[in-house]
Amino acid sequence: MSVIEALAARGLALPAPPRPLGRYTAVSQAGNLLYISGQLPLREGKVVYQGQVGRELTVAQGREAAELAALNVLAQIDAHLGGFDRLDHLVRVDGYIASAPGMFEQPAVLDGASELFADVLGDKAGHARAAFSQAQQPGNAAVILVVVAALR
Repeated sequence: MSVIEALAARGLALPAPPRPLGRYTAVSQAGNLLYISGQLPLREGKVVYQGQVGRELTVAQGREAAELAALNVLAQIDAHLGGFDRLDHLVRVDGYIASAPGMFEQPAVLDGASELFADVLGDKAGHARAAFSQAQQPGNAAVILVVVAALR
């Protein structure tokens, strides 16, 4: 099953890749590595999930934010490569979660991204990752994902 078919099976479709919010590129390639700049839970140019998980948002909503940010990561990969055939695998996913004091479920929030990647990329989804707690983030985004991917 292709990535597009796997997304459709989940009721999802690739969005247009979000434009960078500053003076940088969304994707930078160095040899066989892709570095995907921080992807927010953006839909049509607007941050959909704003605020801190554990205050304005529940852990479940944080997971949804991570999934949406992951969908934007996939859109960036697709736009840069013209598909997913050259993608070997995701190497690393760093998740920055806006967290209220005393909220320690950042890994559970980041699972929203990891599960989407696993469901639609299959063997290409295996990745190391780290979850970071942040007080506040650009655009008041609940989640930001930074991803490194390896190419064939």
